Parts: sequence; structure tokens; C-alpha cells
Amino acid sequence: MPLPKKASESHTIMTEMVLPNDTNTLNNLMGGRLLHWMDICAAITAQKHAHRTVVTASVDNVSFAEPIKLGNIVTFEAQVTRAFTSSMEVHIKVSAQNLSAGEAAVHTNSAFYTFVAVDQSGRPIEVAPVIAETEEEQSFFQSALRRRQLRLVLAGRMKPADATELKALFGNSGE
Repeated sequence: MPLPKKASESHTIMTEMVLPNDTNTLNNLMGGRLLHWMDICAAITAQKHAHRTVVTASVDNVSFAEPIKLGNIVTFEAQVTRAFTSSMEVHIKVSAQNLSAGEAAVHTNSAFYTFVAVDQSGRPIEVAPVIAETEEEQSFFQSALRRRQLRLVLAGRMKPADATELKALFGNSGE
């Protein structure tokens, strides 16, 4: 098993500028472009932790809370929250800022991505456990197992009855 690594070692910040090719007819950043950039930042974050090639396994719900406009500076901040055997959960926060107008950055999106580390043959490979140091890191770490179980249940890869963390959260009603 690889040696544990601090969550902060995977911390990644990526910045992009919204250009005309990135926008729709309303001059808002296209959702697909935003998801593409989020995936790149989250993948870099997972690779920092795993020191291996990683592949995207899932993306949790992404809501577009605020439009991101042409010319805005978009900042992505991501960090691994927890590692399982070969998979890692990455939390990513997105903010946008109109620098030319001197406006403050506005939070626009957050999401959890799951990546799997793979070897040269594309087979899953073990990754280092995560050491959560700060209160925020510990909170993300502790809730990651529930999010993982929910993903697995929704994907049909885990029976709801086996999702012990979810059952503890919602109670054992219906049994």
C-alpha cells in the first residue's frame, strides 16, 4: 500500500479566461466548456495525489448557479477529499470574476468528481490514503464515504441494503 499523503498536497488552482469561442449566443460560458475545464482541473488534482494516470469515473450533480460572462476570469480550486482502494474523490469549487469592472469573485459551481488511478494497461491501481488535517478536510473526508455509497447505489453497483453509511444517515426505515 502506498504511504498516506496529506490532502493539501493535491491542492490545485487553475485559471481560464472566457473567450468568444467559449460562449453561447447570450455571451455566457457554455456549460460543456465549464465541465471540460472542471474535469481537467480535477484530473490534475487526482494525478498529484496518485502520481499515476487517472480516468474520470463519475461527476456528481453540477448546478449552474450563476452565469459566467464573456471576458470573466474563471478560477477552479480543487483538492482530493478521500481515497479508496484505487479511486479518489475530488472536490472542486468554481468562481468567476469580472476583473475589468473591478468586481469581486462570485462562487458559481461546486462538484465532486471521482477518478480511478490506472496502470499502463488501464487496470485500476492502488492509491495512497488521504490524511485530512484541517476541519474542512476532515468534514469532506468523513462525508466522502456516504457520497461514494450513494454514487454506487445510483449506478447499480451497490445494493441499498449494503449502504451502511446511508442507512445510518437516513435511518433504517422500511426494513
